[in-house]
Amino acid sequence: MGAVEKDLTLKEAFDLFIKMKTISNLSHDTILYYERCYKPLEDYYGGESLCQNIDEDTFYGVLEHIKATRNVSPITINTYIRGFRAIFNFFMERKYIAPFKMRLIKCEKPIKETYTEYEINKLIQKPDVNACTFAEFRNWAVVCHLLGTGNRLKTIINLKIGDIDVETMEIKLKTVKNKKPYIIPMSTALKKVYAEYLKHRGGEAGEYLFCTSHGTQIASDSMKSAIKAYNKSRGISKTSIHLFRHTFAKNWVMNGGDIFRLQKILGHSSLEMVKEYVSMFGVDIKENFDDFNALDNHTHGNDKVKITMNTARKNRRNG
Repeated sequence: MGAVEKDLTLKEAFDLFIKMKTISNLSHDTILYYERCYKPLEDYYGGESLCQNIDEDTFYGVLEHIKATRNVSPITINTYIRGFRAIFNFFMERKYIAPFKMRLIKCEKPIKETYTEYEINKLIQKPDVNACTFAEFRNWAVVCHLLGTGNRLKTIINLKIGDIDVETMEIKLKTVKNKKPYIIPMSTALKKVYAEYLKHRGGEAGEYLFCTSHGTQIASDSMKSAIKAYNKSRGISKTSIHLFRHTFAKNWVMNGGDIFRLQKILGHSSLEMVKEYVSMFGVDIKENFDDFNALDNHTHGNDKVKITMNTARKNRRNG
C-alpha cells in the first residue's frame, strides 16, 4: 500500500486533514461540517484505531451505523457521504489508506418549497414607520431584499451600508459561500425600499445595513427568529429564510430569465443547482391546464355536443 505513516491513527490523520483545510482558507462552517461528519466515523471505527485499515467495508459500515443510531433521511446520508469522500480522498492522496470508491445512495430530491404570490403580497406590505418598531421596519426591508436578490442569510447579515450603491444600482456581495466577492444589479423596486429603510435607519457606510436596534451586527440565529416572528405576524406559516432564495429562483425561471445570469446572481460555482431550478420551475404546469388535460377536453366536448343538439331541436321547433 505504501502508506506514508503506517502507525497513523484515524484522529491523527483527521487532524492533518483539518489543518490542511484550514490553511486552504475554507470557511468556519465548512470546517464544522467536516467535524460533524467525523464524529460518527470516530464512534464507529475508533479515533485511536490505525488509519491504514480503513477500507470500503469501513465506509459502508459507518453508513449503517448512522442509519441505526440517527433518525436521518437519505438526503442527509448523502451529505455525510460527501464529507467522508473529502476526508478519505485526502487519506488516499497521502497514501494513508488504499483507494476505494464511495458512491452516493439513490434518493428522491424533495420539491423545493417557495412562497406563493399571496404570501409575498402579505409580506411586502410596508408597515407604518411612525407606528411600528425599528425591528419590524428592518424585517420588512430584509424580506424585500431577500425577494429582490436571492441572497443567503450569511451574506445579508454581513452587508454594509456602503455595499448598497443606489447611484449605479449595484449591490456588492463580499461575504459569500465560495469566498469570491461579486456584484449584482439592484432592481428599481429594491432601490425604493433601500431609500425608505436608510432614511429611517441612518448610519455610515461602514456600518451594517440590517442591524440590531442598537446598530450592531445581528447574529444569524437572531435574524432567523426575527423573520420567523415577522412572517407569523403577517399570518404566514412558512418562516424559512432560505425559501426566499428558492422563490427568487422560481420567479426568475418562470419569467424567462436565462440560467447563466441566475447562476451569477445566486453565486453558484456550477450550473448544477441552477438546472435543478429550471427542471422544477421551468414550466408552470397549472397554466392552461383545463385546455390540455383529457378529462376537461372530453367534458367540454360533451357539453358542446349537448349545446349543438339543443340548438338543433330549438331550430326545428321554430322552423
